[in-house]
Amino acid sequence: MPPINLYSDTQTRPTQGMRAAIAAAEVGDEQRGLDPTTRALEDRVAELLGHEAAVFLPSGTMCNEIALRLHMRPGGDELLVDRTAHPVNFEAGGPAQLSGAMVRTLDGEGGVFTAAQLEAAVREPGNRYAPRSRLVSVEQTTNIGGGRVWPRETIREVLDAAHRHQLRAHLDGARLMNAVVATGIPASEFAGGFDTAWVDFTKGLGAPVGAVLAASRELIDEAWRWKQMLGGAFRQSGIVAAGCLYALDHHVERLAEDHANARKLAEELATMPGVRLDPATVQTNIVIFEVDDAPGLVARLADLVELQAIDAHRLRAVTHLDVDRAGVEQALAAFSEALSV
Repeated sequence: MPPINLYSDTQTRPTQGMRAAIAAAEVGDEQRGLDPTTRALEDRVAELLGHEAAVFLPSGTMCNEIALRLHMRPGGDELLVDRTAHPVNFEAGGPAQLSGAMVRTLDGEGGVFTAAQLEAAVREPGNRYAPRSRLVSVEQTTNIGGGRVWPRETIREVLDAAHRHQLRAHLDGARLMNAVVATGIPASEFAGGFDTAWVDFTKGLGAPVGAVLAASRELIDEAWRWKQMLGGAFRQSGIVAAGCLYALDHHVERLAEDHANARKLAEELATMPGVRLDPATVQTNIVIFEVDDAPGLVARLADLVELQAIDAHRLRAVTHLDVDRAGVEQALAAFSEALSV
């Protein structure tokens, strides 16, 4: 029997229904705007996120990097972002290489920083000795922050502060739909106030490829140039866009199951010897917990449970559509045995 895969929600495989939608997709030349399935996806996501236009991209990382390049220029522009955020930790130094960006990290709570923290970090305008504060980025939900949902009011306060300081604002929506399901707040209310925003389809939504970046029509026209330059242009992309459309129709509401499974996982893990975890902090599908030897626990569990050691003490377990309640119970049994050694 293969191990229970809690490594990431990127591990999901397309369902039979999604495979059927992919097989039946109507396609055309995406670069010429002739792929009807891709255009339908872009239009739908633009409306979903409350923006004028959108562009289909291979990955969320490319969404982030193109968005940063749209807002920033080499020569001292600075990105303000939480210290746990994806562009800081998991994009191979892309902000520096592709945008020439300085990065100033904020020490948020579970990946969520406040407007006051942003205000305190913004550079004094006109100071020729300092980088120029240019862009603030919010990650919804937080990843290494533990799947926390940015409250709508906190987002509004951060955006108000950004506007006061003439900063642009970007929403990293890798798990935006998890926040939507957890709160009942429409995606447009989270994303509509940002200059750029995106949603990923390869995590909890279960598609094999793709993310969509939304913004004004002018910015999306420029994003197309960067898509071409970075080698991300497609041909008959409707094959994969169809999986994303299927995910919007069939895999959004079921994210609540992943959240319930994560809470179950957290509640039981918190009772086990050597585990440091407050289950109340688990809001969506990510469980971050501490043990004395995280890599050692990963190694002991390797044949039964796949999960990720973040550092020497912290681990991340992520629930998704390929792990049902029975899988969670199997994982918990394996955790219990490994932690009792």
